Amino acid sequence: MAVTAGTRWASRAQFFSSGFIFATWGVHVPTVKAHYGLDEAQLGLALLAAGAGAMFGLTSAGRWIGRHGPRRIAAISGCVYALLLAGLIAMPGYFALMGLLAAFGLVTSVFDVAINTEAAQLEMQSGTPLMSGMHGMFSLGGMAGAASGSAVLAAGMGAQLHLLLVAAVMVLLVAASSTRMLPKAVATGNAASADHSFRLPRGPLAVLGVLAALGLIAEGAIYDWSVLYMQQELGSPQKQAALAYAAFSAAMAAARFGGDAMRARFTPVALLRGSGVLAAASMTVVLLTDLPWLALVGFAGVGIGFANVVPILFGASARIPGVEPASGIASVSAVAYLGFMAGPAVIGLLARASSLTAALYVVVIFAAALAASARLTRSEEAA
Repeated sequence: MAVTAGTRWASRAQFFSSGFIFATWGVHVPTVKAHYGLDEAQLGLALLAAGAGAMFGLTSAGRWIGRHGPRRIAAISGCVYALLLAGLIAMPGYFALMGLLAAFGLVTSVFDVAINTEAAQLEMQSGTPLMSGMHGMFSLGGMAGAASGSAVLAAGMGAQLHLLLVAAVMVLLVAASSTRMLPKAVATGNAASADHSFRLPRGPLAVLGVLAALGLIAEGAIYDWSVLYMQQELGSPQKQAALAYAAFSAAMAAARFGGDAMRARFTPVALLRGSGVLAAASMTVVLLTDLPWLALVGFAGVGIGFANVVPILFGASARIPGVEPASGIASVSAVAYLGFMAGPAVIGLLARASSLTAALYVVVIFAAALAASARLTRSEEAA
């Protein structure tokens, strides 16, 4: 099947859906915390359950996608991902919530690998850079999910009704867009015997995984803690606090839509170094100011800083010689998402021991580490 405008837009819709669902979860982190009466450490451990589910999903995603193709796996995992939103504040207790979040993490990771595999295949078949733009749609979905969540909270809509509506709309969008994705290719020759099994990354994949983890540890912290930070540390009402996620996602989306052109102009080393410096400086502003509007500007700067880290590294992982795209992305994702899921839990434990403000300096530290380590991508440039 040739790459058409329809297949590209189907992939964009999947990324948008992923961002919208995840943003809706981000908006309701304070809701979940209050509903179950959790402190920061308990919330952090619940997020760690999601991380455990994600890691299990990542060890199986390459095999499932190799067997059934990105289209079928994206349709199934994406619809379940959306449906699980409806249960976030409907669980009978804390341990049931942890079970739901483990399932949430599993389908999140599988859906992510499936749509990134599809995007990598589209990029390779068309010969045109597409990955940053696809991730821009994720950020656009995040912005839309956070902004709409803020709006409905301000209008007085109940949290459970909001979650049900988002779940229903996202199931329809994922299911409809999946029908326009590329069909599973018929395997022949070497492709028929390709090994889709999960392996811990080595060599170039290990480098890409560690660098992606640095970015996603910090990015995950913003997704899961920015709204609570605005509400708890700066005294913003929840409807205003939700704008932290929206500002971060909007700025990230804008930067990602220009990311493919930047990838063509600058080396990965230069882009990653500049990204890390900008993110570290912006997060420092967030943590030092007591002005909510300036914190929102800072969150936007963090979004621009992290915008093109993952598209660069995931795109590269799909082009490692001798490695199937789904397996390469899953291997790098396993390392990256270990940080993505474990990072917020660590911040929760640090916040309990000190304060949320002090704990979020982890974002500054890892952004700076990403900038300092950018030179490690030089080997990937040669590849």
